[in-house]
Amino acid sequence: MSATGLIGALAAGMILGTAFFGGLWWTVNRALTTTIPGAWFGLSALLRMAVSVSALYYVGRLGLPSLITCLCGLLIARGAVIRLTRITC
Repeated sequence: MSATGLIGALAAGMILGTAFFGGLWWTVNRALTTTIPGAWFGLSALLRMAVSVSALYYVGRLGLPSLITCLCGLLIARGAVIRLTRITC
């Protein structure tokens, strides 16, 4: 596996993590003000999981090092989203 491929997998993981955890944060904020929070949580979870599993499946087909690197990027993005949302709360 080339370094370029691993950097791409890391970037994909960071984008995926930002979308997943940022979407979760957005959903929680949105559901607090709506009359049907269950629908927001259910649809959001379904959409976020479908996108995440599809992307991880695609990256996983490139090899185990790419998948592990992508998951590391996802965890890095998780930490960044947690840090950024603490500031705005």
